[in-house]
Amino acid sequence: MKPLHALLAAAALLLFGAQASAQDAAIRKALGERIPQLSQIDEVRQTPMKGLYEVRIGTDLFYTDAAGNYLIQGELIDTRARRNLTEDRINKLTAVDFKSLPLQDAVTIVHGKGERKLAVFEDPNCGYCKRFEKDMQNVDNVTVYLFLYPILSPDSAEKSRNIWCAKDPAATWDDWMLRDKMPAASSCDTAALQRNLAFGRKHKITGTPTLIFTDGSRVPGAIGASDLEKRLAEVAAGK
Repeated sequence: MKPLHALLAAAALLLFGAQASAQDAAIRKALGERIPQLSQIDEVRQTPMKGLYEVRIGTDLFYTDAAGNYLIQGELIDTRARRNLTEDRINKLTAVDFKSLPLQDAVTIVHGKGERKLAVFEDPNCGYCKRFEKDMQNVDNVTVYLFLYPILSPDSAEKSRNIWCAKDPAATWDDWMLRDKMPAASSCDTAALQRNLAFGRKHKITGTPTLIFTDGSRVPGAIGASDLEKRLAEVAAGK
């Protein structure tokens, strides 16, 4: 026979699970009936704040009370730990397994020994991307997997095709982004560009540049060389 304390612990876990399931169902029912946009909720979970629940639809987060009577759209801050819990959660939800990246669809650019790895989604007509590429010239020992991501205009698609189909895509990319040398007209199989767009839609990559590090974390927007070096060092250290 199991000891009494073990049986009591098991019973408590079952009770807690039943209560959590009932709470989840109550919140889904209330919000789904009152707000049609919330009829397909992916997850309900309790937050560290007593009585406050997180409601997740994809990577969109909302907060509600136990009865689903009130809905909050905003950020939850842990003032003691000085952490943005909403941001932490979204970062976890939007993380991309680096091993899942279709590297065959990327242009590989090696700086120095190329021991460190970085993936970046960029549009050739993105001004912030050009600034990022200029800063990248000051970052050594990194292999960059460039995913051409033409989302700004039809001209972006044309330039991406000309870069992807060039004899030396990496050099053609650098010529355009660093020296404003227009890519020569070229043609080839551009299915990779369509796959890049599909991958980006799946992972909600909505702006360029978007950086993805080997730990799965990502940074939307251009960052300077010093900030990039810091982030690469943190990833290498497992922080």
